[in-house]
Amino acid sequence: MIRLENVSKFYEGSVVIDGVSLTIDRGRTTVLIGPSGSGKSTLLSLMIGLVAPDRGAISIDGSPLTRRTAVLLRRRMGYVIQDGGLFPHLTARENIELMAKEAGWPVERRRARMEKMAMLASFPALALDRYPAELSGGQRQRVSLMRALMLDPDILLMDEPLGALDPMIRAELQDELHAIFQRLGKTVVLVTHDLAEAAFFGETIVLMSQGRIAQQGQFADLFERPAEPFVTRFVNAQTSRLAALRETAMHKERE
Repeated sequence: MIRLENVSKFYEGSVVIDGVSLTIDRGRTTVLIGPSGSGKSTLLSLMIGLVAPDRGAISIDGSPLTRRTAVLLRRRMGYVIQDGGLFPHLTARENIELMAKEAGWPVERRRARMEKMAMLASFPALALDRYPAELSGGQRQRVSLMRALMLDPDILLMDEPLGALDPMIRAELQDELHAIFQRLGKTVVLVTHDLAEAAFFGETIVLMSQGRIAQQGQFADLFERPAEPFVTRFVNAQTSRLAALRETAMHKERE
């Protein structure tokens, strides 16, 4: 379980996270969503200890997340960023094994875990010895996912992992990721700006606005029981855009 208590973060005098209190339930998928600049990615960085809060406290399963404990607690978390964040001078295999080598895993243990991860992520064995530049966008994201899961962490944090992919690959990976989440039963926190993606993945959805939580709950809560006008505007903006695209497509078909 991840708990944030009255957490705030400032950059150059500007409030980026404003007194956020949030509990991420164990074994569930929580989606952070909101417009650009709403603080969702910063909130994820705070959870993994890449940045420290200026106010408030964060704990992981009751253990305080501080500068001193961050390195140890971070080993219990897998982290996936947009477009993979892979080291270009390392092969897919070397990227995936990086933390396992750092943790001192023997060769046989790494090999067995690699085979399991490749099967889980539907990644071809022949591509493991290719460099990131030789892989497709979807393959790079699979490598990033395998790297994040290599140490079998309790928590998986994902910052817009599918945002840079084309729609067909994105839809395919959405289905695969959803199946993986269900199969592994890990605590997942996923950042996205796409409401449909949030509804697809999220057992709990946290909508951010200007560094604070505007509303949290299930998709139906945001859609049917908005807590404030911003929630309605955000939902309507995304659903209206989809409706407009659908209407345009239908109009072209009629022509």
